[in-house]
Amino acid sequence: MGRITTRRPVVRITLGQEPHKRADVLAAEEPLEIRVGGRPLAVTMRTPGHDVELAAGFLVSEAIIGRGDEFSNAIHCGGPGTGGVENTYNVLDVTLAPGVAPPAPEATRNFFTTSSCGVCGKASIEAIETVSRYDVAGDDSTVDAALVATFPDRLRAEQAVFAKTGGLHAAALFDAATGELLVVREDVGRHNAVDKVIGWAALHDRLPLRGAVLQVSGRTSFELVQKAVMAGIPILTAVSAPSSLAVELADASGLTLVGFLRPPSMNVYTRADRIRT
Repeated sequence: MGRITTRRPVVRITLGQEPHKRADVLAAEEPLEIRVGGRPLAVTMRTPGHDVELAAGFLVSEAIIGRGDEFSNAIHCGGPGTGGVENTYNVLDVTLAPGVAPPAPEATRNFFTTSSCGVCGKASIEAIETVSRYDVAGDDSTVDAALVATFPDRLRAEQAVFAKTGGLHAAALFDAATGELLVVREDVGRHNAVDKVIGWAALHDRLPLRGAVLQVSGRTSFELVQKAVMAGIPILTAVSAPSSLAVELADASGLTLVGFLRPPSMNVYTRADRIRT
């Protein structure tokens, strides 16, 4: 498995003091090629770790699978061609369950997905608006606003790699009824962090994620709302701002979208009926 962090020398400059050299801890960023049945599907830049969850969550987000039992297994393999190439753990080949249709040729990403863009490479804007199997609007889950206000600090407390590097996003799933923290994942890409927690849910047969709250560490983009909807998550909360398209998709999908979650206040952009005050 590739390294999650790496150390590099830097020159530390503090005004009024002499510069000095020191080692700095950086979050690792490496490419992961996701294959399905031996055929390349996408390449994403990610922080190594929980790669199988990342692949499973990505397949849910792309509407290739919708349940954990549609994902059979995955194995790291060598580089291009795999013929005797050393395993760098940057190629993951997924096997779908028998009877599950493989990705259509047009689903293959046209180029790299960077750590900052989860929908780069889509052939058309229409392809981005993937249809979910799950009725998010019909989920009648609610959550207490005072409980929601605890989520950012609880997420931050679990960000072990961020504490060392300051360079990772994070996503967490909470139970809306009890406030139980279900899972936390970190990654250099915010969309990868979300795919990892969704992949965890898929591999533990927890889809759809009815009654769950997805908490993210940064801003909310269209793609993060889409991923939540694809996994059947009714409530998405974030410490920063949403984009206009994220709000539009949340509104159309019946998802509760909370932004600027900075206790003691928060902005509820859509479906405020789910936030009990």
